[in-house]
Amino acid sequence: MYHGILNVYKERGYTSFDVIAKLRGICGQKKIGHTGTLDPEAEGVLPVCLGRATKACDLLTDRDKTYRAVMLLGVETDTQDMTGKVLSESPTDQITESVIRKAVSEFIGEIDQIPPMYSALKVDGKKLCDLAREGKTVERKPRRIHIYEINIEKLDIPRITMRIRCSKGTYIRTLCHDIGEKIGCHAALQQLIRTEAAGYSLENAHRLDEIQAMQDAGKLENIIRPLEDVFQDLPALQTKWMEDRLLYNGNPISPRMLVWMSDDRNEELRATELSKLRFRVLDSEGQFCAIYRYSDEGDNFVPVKMFLPDDSDD
Repeated sequence: MYHGILNVYKERGYTSFDVIAKLRGICGQKKIGHTGTLDPEAEGVLPVCLGRATKACDLLTDRDKTYRAVMLLGVETDTQDMTGKVLSESPTDQITESVIRKAVSEFIGEIDQIPPMYSALKVDGKKLCDLAREGKTVERKPRRIHIYEINIEKLDIPRITMRIRCSKGTYIRTLCHDIGEKIGCHAALQQLIRTEAAGYSLENAHRLDEIQAMQDAGKLENIIRPLEDVFQDLPALQTKWMEDRLLYNGNPISPRMLVWMSDDRNEELRATELSKLRFRVLDSEGQFCAIYRYSDEGDNFVPVKMFLPDDSDD
């Protein structure tokens, strides 16, 4: 069984679940999971977890993402992108660059976003998209998201190409729709490419046919990234050999039983509020075993996620 992260380039026309199904056939294993869905018409980076790495799916899904989006002004659809039914159209001749830039700037920072009806979110156990296809509209509670930056890369009215870095749970379709409403002319998402996710970039993503070719050549492991690499941005702690058993059993560990790994940032980290951080923990032999956090209540480090092998990894 393969263990690690595969940076897949999801092509248009595939759902994220289609990609997983194909990879199960290519890799010959069922234990595969993705780290955040992409709409069928969207493309780009889709990190996929294999084997033991599937335990990290939720941790990687929580990370920020970057997109390149083309927004089309002057049109409103029921899906908020160009796959849906056109509801209304508006002229765009009177719209100026300054108006667009001002409207876009107002969406940078923490904002509340109402999820679209055409989404996989569930209300009372039923997907919103299924309700939408039945012609139903239900009330959706706004969700707090963070738009870290929006850079307008190309402005060719009615099309605006933007680079967007945002938190998890952000609907770029809805962002385009809301920007259009702010401008006063409607807008819909015309094209979407995810360029970064969970620390993976577009430049190093592999299409399914390339992954199949690597498997056929017996070189698939060459493009599977070790799980620990994904957490290299986290400060590292290491157990002393007598405390390895505590780590292997997922027990809380006292700070005096851990050694800070050599890192220029450690002195700064010790001065911060440790409870806000996450740490990768290695055993005495340097094997990555878990993600821990510091607990003020017990003055010790407690497990967030364990990554030790188990019987299902065979």
